[in-house]
Amino acid sequence: MQAHQMNGPKALVTLLAGALFGFGLSLATMVQPEVVLGFLRFQDWGLMLVMGGAAGVTVLAYKGFPRWFKQPLLGGQFLTQPAQWNQQTRVGAAIFGVGWGMSGVCPGPALASLGTGNTDVLWALLGVVLGALAHGKSAKG
Repeated sequence: MQAHQMNGPKALVTLLAGALFGFGLSLATMVQPEVVLGFLRFQDWGLMLVMGGAAGVTVLAYKGFPRWFKQPLLGGQFLTQPAQWNQQTRVGAAIFGVGWGMSGVCPGPALASLGTGNTDVLWALLGVVLGALAHGKSAKG
């Protein structure tokens, strides 16, 4: 089975992991732009713990699991994506950071925020979609 193929158990685990992630974002108040802006202004350090914990779990998963298991629990294989820093990466990261700082909305928490009834984030998500479309058009031409 190829890693990108979705079967019943993988779909269920993906759905549950996404629900857990969304619940965690909501519980950590990352779905509230004013809380995120407080973090970005160094006024609220609670989100630093959340982001540090998330980074720790991510490092553990990406570095540890391939060493501890021969293959992922639901089949397939562990994949690596070697990161290459280049000018496009730096410019894209800067644009993302400026947009995040201006709006207080990060795309993942914005989607979770919709679940709390915060429809104001639709404007930020529209901007994300338009930015991705603009990049896709510029990359092709």
